[in-house]
Amino acid sequence: MSDLLAARSQMAISLAFHIIFAIVGIGMPALMVIAERRWQKTGDAVYLDLAKRWARGTAIMFAVGAVSGTVLSFELGLLWPRFMQYAGDIIGMPFSLEGFAFFTEAIFLGVYLYGWNRVGPRTHLAAGILVALSGVLSGIFVVDANAWMNTPAGFRLDHGLIVDVHPYAAMASPAALAETLHMTLAAYASLGMAVAGLHAFLLLRQPTNGFHKRALIVALMVGAPASMLQPISGDIAGRVVADTQPVKLAAMEGEFKTQARAPLRIGGIPDVRAHETRYALEIPGGLSFIAYHDINATVRGLDDFPQNRWPPVVIVHLAFQVMVGLGTVLAVIGLWGLWHLIRRREFTKWLLVLLSIATPMGFICVESGWTVTEVGRQPWIVTGILRTADAVTPMPGLVVPLVTFSTLYVFLGIIVVWLLYQQVIRSPHPVE
Repeated sequence: MSDLLAARSQMAISLAFHIIFAIVGIGMPALMVIAERRWQKTGDAVYLDLAKRWARGTAIMFAVGAVSGTVLSFELGLLWPRFMQYAGDIIGMPFSLEGFAFFTEAIFLGVYLYGWNRVGPRTHLAAGILVALSGVLSGIFVVDANAWMNTPAGFRLDHGLIVDVHPYAAMASPAALAETLHMTLAAYASLGMAVAGLHAFLLLRQPTNGFHKRALIVALMVGAPASMLQPISGDIAGRVVADTQPVKLAAMEGEFKTQARAPLRIGGIPDVRAHETRYALEIPGGLSFIAYHDINATVRGLDDFPQNRWPPVVIVHLAFQVMVGLGTVLAVIGLWGLWHLIRRREFTKWLLVLLSIATPMGFICVESGWTVTEVGRQPWIVTGILRTADAVTPMPGLVVPLVTFSTLYVFLGIIVVWLLYQQVIRSPHPVE
């Protein structure tokens, strides 16, 4: 394994691990705040138990996320020193703001965890709301830095060097709004539907357990609307990619030829040698309409670009298909669940089964989406400016930290699952 591949693999594994904790940091506080508010309104002690359990879950994931996030920070400097030297002045602003949001979240999470009998109910609920808001802001600032890497702005190039940096203009790069909106909704959708699916599965085993029934209701209140709105944010993000990263769009869709009325492909496997995507179901004009809202619009294909600037087409296309496919299924299941909530109907067995099956779908969508975002940008670490191969450290033997940190993540993952089961998932005796 080359050092470049080892560095990229280590970064990929670290991001894939950390992003789960980032999602929980955004979504879980919303669940605990809603549960506490329902307890205050109804006096139902089960909601109080839920709020406390979800708060403990938030604390566990926050602590491990802080560790994995710190590792990522070191990896940026150790594995990609040229990138940090090149772009540090620009991404420093969103990362600094993320640090403020992180510490705010930590402070008010402490108030929330230990303030049940020490502060008033309104103050306690306000602390939970601030945890939820700071978690969202933390995610937004990190994604904003990634948006700049995809669509760099807010500076001037002078003989290949970045000068005249305008941090706020950089934070308002063309992809910033689309990426942050898409990721925030993804966090709520994936976490909410995962929690709903978990408790739906437990309800199938214990149909009279009121603890799981109330947890399912609160989780659907967060996950179902977000999953239904996600396709809209995806459409917004897709049009930004079409305008700013046409080669990434072509790889996502397996589009090799530049053509008007470009078809939308469902499924299929790109054949890079033959310059065609095989076995796909094609909808004539679908890609042109989605990318430009014009069925006759021309979409640039991969053949318009030098092949050394193509991302790994097969990986990007398949990851995109997984994200869109599972995201659509999740939105349909969320719509069905929301209909039951609005009509105040009992959850049917079929709905509980589908929710159970959908439990991991949101997380798979997020991991696939980040694969599209990061792999689809290759061979650039900063689109059109700095290549990934030019940013990696010259230090040899990078396979050693790759194996070390991968093993560490496995052990951390096992510990987190056990703690969550003990502190959050396992319910008390059945409640009617």
